[in-house]
Amino acid sequence: MMDAERFNLQSEYDRLHRKFPIGGRRPIVGITANFNEGNACLAEAYYASVLEAGGVPLLIPPYPCREALLETLKTVDAVLLSGGADIDPRYMGESPDYSLLHNINEKRDEQELMLTLLAVDRGLPILGICRGIQTLAAALGGSVHQDIYAALGEGLLNHDQSEERGVATHWVNIERGSRLARIMGNDRLFVNTFHHQAVSRVPQGFAISAVAPDGVIEAMEAIDGRSIIGVQWHPETFILKDNNRCMMPLFEWLVGEADLYRRAKKVHREIISVDSHCDTPMLFDVVKEFGERSKIALVDLHKMDEGFLDVATMAAYLPQGPRDTASLQAATERAVELLNGIDRRVEANSQYMAVCDNPRDLWPLKCAGKRIIMKGIENGYALGNDIANVERFRKMGVVYTTLCHNGDNDVCDSARGAGEHNGLSDFGRRVVLEMNRVGMMVDLSHASEKSFYDALEISRQPVVCSHSSCKALCNHPRNLTDEQLRALAAKGGVVQVTMYKGFLVEEGEATIIDFIRHLEHAVSVAGIDHVGIGSDFDGDGCVTGCADASQLRNITCELLRRGYSPSDIEKLWGANWLRVMTQVQRCGKDES
Repeated sequence: MMDAERFNLQSEYDRLHRKFPIGGRRPIVGITANFNEGNACLAEAYYASVLEAGGVPLLIPPYPCREALLETLKTVDAVLLSGGADIDPRYMGESPDYSLLHNINEKRDEQELMLTLLAVDRGLPILGICRGIQTLAAALGGSVHQDIYAALGEGLLNHDQSEERGVATHWVNIERGSRLARIMGNDRLFVNTFHHQAVSRVPQGFAISAVAPDGVIEAMEAIDGRSIIGVQWHPETFILKDNNRCMMPLFEWLVGEADLYRRAKKVHREIISVDSHCDTPMLFDVVKEFGERSKIALVDLHKMDEGFLDVATMAAYLPQGPRDTASLQAATERAVELLNGIDRRVEANSQYMAVCDNPRDLWPLKCAGKRIIMKGIENGYALGNDIANVERFRKMGVVYTTLCHNGDNDVCDSARGAGEHNGLSDFGRRVVLEMNRVGMMVDLSHASEKSFYDALEISRQPVVCSHSSCKALCNHPRNLTDEQLRALAAKGGVVQVTMYKGFLVEEGEATIIDFIRHLEHAVSVAGIDHVGIGSDFDGDGCVTGCADASQLRNITCELLRRGYSPSDIEKLWGANWLRVMTQVQRCGKDES
């Protein structure tokens, strides 16, 4: 009664609008609900911990509608998989022993396993607690002990304590150097424990990050760039016992990652993001459909949506082959076939996708909810030795042609060629000027240095490198020297830094951090107005932390983490590239 007397609704309403004039600045953390006797329920400690960490809790009840689940995941900025009942081992392909299992609930199991897969696809930060770590393991290819006492035998700690929830009862040892150790600031932690199931094998891409003294897995974390941690204990309960903040770093980590994700979503809502080069048409013999989430192609409609990518520029790639008349004609026909294949696949998904060949139509298409495909040609071999093919391909919607690939052709010398022409051939000079005339960008990725400088001198318009990296960081003949970067910028052009590992590091696997190093080096040399992103997905472009189009958002998160402004991120994500395209097309129209 006293609380009701003290609460003044109008006063609190007015205070809220004085203190918080603009909403939307706190990340939303979706928390999965337990399901008991037909009711969705959630212990107070979960949402109290999220609120204390600065997030907004949103309960996700177990329901069967998959489409609604997708919409929910578009709303939240992170997921907390809560504790509760056991997971049915049948979802991991095991025969259940029901004498060992407690409170199996099919409705909750199926929704949370699906939610986990979809959240991982979307790169949402995830914290799994108790049952939540087991859900992560079950959904992502790991396994779970049905009962640790039956599986591991005598000598285990009591992992199902009788003490109250906020009391710690045993130590866990945290792996040194792990993300969990950095978050908690320690390699040993005193925890509570309420479970009889536990992870028996972590999924691929994860590592064990904490174990109990008896060897039971107490935590795991993603080691491939994803923001995912699972813990076996109940960290949420401590905040309700004398405001004990010992576990708050975990929730502060989750909310911090959620805030980064929220900011990345906001940036992408307000820009046109362009990947200037992928080779998905190379896979058209096996990839018949853009609308299905492919297990083969790194770029499709779903991955573009998950990665916040508006525009994928798909190149009709031709390996360099013989240059007799019949072979040149076959190369041209192959390019036409691939370009038409792009059109057919987009048309089959016209409700969600569109082909576009000019920057002015991109924003209206984005506002209409479309993912957009632009078309390029990789290797001037496709031109044969017929200058009329330049205009032909431009009329088919091609926005750029890469003058060569790995080998000299009739247009120019390649960075991996024999120097046949000492740069551009006479035909190549005519090709560059004709590309200027029809409004097609001249792409110098793969070109030799002499070809590069010849084209830069001859072209009346800025030139581009659709997928190249920096020679100063990786001494590969395909990469650009600092002098080339400066010359490209001086002419008004743009270099699109790529993710092919051999262009990023000279040995070993490349990561998203290696890619960012090249991106930042190009910015430091050429300037922020002359750099962009060209993944080379499906042409062997792929790094840990950005393995396909669904993970392109990780680049934005990393740039935000490094303090880049939304306007600079917009430039890198396509504004620079589209500025050059606009200029080239406008001047081409004027010349025509």
